[in-house]
Amino acid sequence: MPLLAPEKYLNVLREIKQRTCVIDAFLAGTTHAVFEATNIETVCLQFRNILELIAFSSLIANVKEYSHQYDRFAEHWNARSMLRDLERVNPDFYPQPIIQESATESGALMRWLERPDDYLTKHRFIGVYEKCGGLMHAENPYAPARDYEYYKQQLKPWRKQTINLLNAHTVTLSGESNLYLFQMGAPDANPTYHLFGLVTPTPPDTV
Repeated sequence: MPLLAPEKYLNVLREIKQRTCVIDAFLAGTTHAVFEATNIETVCLQFRNILELIAFSSLIANVKEYSHQYDRFAEHWNARSMLRDLERVNPDFYPQPIIQESATESGALMRWLERPDDYLTKHRFIGVYEKCGGLMHAENPYAPARDYEYYKQQLKPWRKQTINLLNAHTVTLSGESNLYLFQMGAPDANPTYHLFGLVTPTPPDTV
């Protein structure tokens, strides 16, 4: 039986969690790729893959459009153009992070608060993607030496911003009007989601 779109989206979130575990293992020093440069490059490769998963995941319900946009991006590898093209297909493609807290209003269990500016915004997404992309090819011996110390200082903030973006976020999948709340859950738990449909107001009675 084919998976529903939100279930496919959950699979994407699971992969992101797995790749985040790889990042964490390298940052903690529990695994390594022999040299400091290759350690950093390996972590940046995980970030690149995570960002691509984030970007394309909202199109998961539209196989044709997903394939089209992915193929276009694979030809150009331009993060700014990728986000612009995705926004044309689905203006609400980018996850909207929220903070959840217990509601004080009668009849409500939870309320959503706008997340402060501590997450991976679209602008930061482009910056991180381009910075990580700079390590995906052999170093040019005639260019200025790569500043691996810069990357060492940025890896943990990038991780934190990505976690803040996805920990609890809403998204509208391409071709749907429903709003989904996705939650990443504890490190050893699977992501979950809740569906919120549009409510059509009941017209007032007429005399």
